[in-house]
Amino acid sequence: MSGAVGGRYRPLNADDLPVIDRAVRSILSDVGIAEAAEIVIDHVTRAGGRLDADGRLHFSAELIDQALNGLPRDFALCGQHPDYDMQLGVARVHAGSGGAAPLILDLDSGRYRESTLRDLYDAARLVDSLDNIHFFSRSMVARDMPDNRSLDINTAYACLAGTRKHVFAAATDAAHVEEIATMCYAIAGSREAFLARPFLSLNCNMSVPPLRFDAESCNVAAEAVRCGIPLHCNTFGQMGASSPVTMAGTIAQTFAETLAGMIFAWLLDPGAKLILGTRPMLTDLRTGAMSGGSAEGAIATAASVQLANYYRLPNSVIAGATDSKIADAQSGYEKSLSVTLAAQAGCNLITQASGMQASLMGCALESYVIDNDMLGIIMKSLAMIEVSEETLALKAIDEVAHGEGHFLGRVETLERMQSDFVYPEIGDRRSIDDWEADGARDIRSVALERTRQILQKHYPQHLSAELDRALRESFDIRLPRSAMVAS
Repeated sequence: MSGAVGGRYRPLNADDLPVIDRAVRSILSDVGIAEAAEIVIDHVTRAGGRLDADGRLHFSAELIDQALNGLPRDFALCGQHPDYDMQLGVARVHAGSGGAAPLILDLDSGRYRESTLRDLYDAARLVDSLDNIHFFSRSMVARDMPDNRSLDINTAYACLAGTRKHVFAAATDAAHVEEIATMCYAIAGSREAFLARPFLSLNCNMSVPPLRFDAESCNVAAEAVRCGIPLHCNTFGQMGASSPVTMAGTIAQTFAETLAGMIFAWLLDPGAKLILGTRPMLTDLRTGAMSGGSAEGAIATAASVQLANYYRLPNSVIAGATDSKIADAQSGYEKSLSVTLAAQAGCNLITQASGMQASLMGCALESYVIDNDMLGIIMKSLAMIEVSEETLALKAIDEVAHGEGHFLGRVETLERMQSDFVYPEIGDRRSIDDWEADGARDIRSVALERTRQILQKHYPQHLSAELDRALRESFDIRLPRSAMVAS
């Protein structure tokens, strides 16, 4: 899966990119990052950085240059099946799930409740069946796990068992990373096989705005790099709260924070697969709450993608974090705006592009089905119009004008019907009469029915019974086998 190519939407003027770049470098070198762990201080100072009297870690201009020139660019995040490999590179676009919602909108009751491990597995296998969702990033917290170790191990297992697509997981403690890696090595067949085709990566927030390191996250990152797990280096700024109220200031600060973590990880291993994960989110200044569906957040996100492509770094952003609580019209227009702008700007990995509601506090399974339709249309919008003698169709125009008066029965119309057009799976294009005869249902009710149908039938079996038994013998897997087969 090479990814459709975006990059034609550019909210920043080209002349502004080096200006923001200078601001990013100034923040790293002059302002510095506070609360660095010893491992970070050691590696950065040995590479030319310095620790000041206030305990802030400063990155030298030479170190910043070396890292930006040396960070790996073009690499793939793989699926457990090659059909789901994602080749990264400038402006290659892929969209998937994401989040860490503590709540799920229950399919039966229609009310929010705490999310569980079973819910996470169901979300993974739902995404596995939806063609326009390219990867599965852990979207819910399994709140029925007794401790963080169980949470981390079982989250990785539920995601890997639920889908053949690439998985983004997370670790709350550095001590859990090696266990997650060991699970991946077992599934791949060996450590070397996983390193050649990494089908799981870890989200890690090494920096906490404004301009502080998180020690435990840095330790998690160090373990991930040591184990050969690709790393998403993420920073969540909130415009007007933890970062400046201006878009330019928020983008500059968020890039500095994110690059600080990437440079540290790069110093650990210059060949590590690292993804720049800037998340310039918006605070609704009337309430102080994060707003995922704002126009300003969508524009700032697209601008961050533009700057990431200026650096030619593999990148991810959050788009699709609607404020609406259900998959309604508000959800549709907010998601469509933010995901479209991120895709048109050329983001490699658009997370939270499906399934999420309520400013990332909730997940709704039927939203994956609706958003799959949306993503198909958005990805289609990235295609350039082909202009050639064949597509201008002057001969066909002449023949139709002097003949039958329509193009419907022509050979090329029938051929291109399947190759050139995207058809919605649940979006309704029928006549009013046909729609009314079918119960006049809205898209959410149709999606609920389709979601139940998928969950009743689609149980991925890419992990063999023998492998699954071995994993259960090695790890405290709490997802029962009975939840993984059709009843």
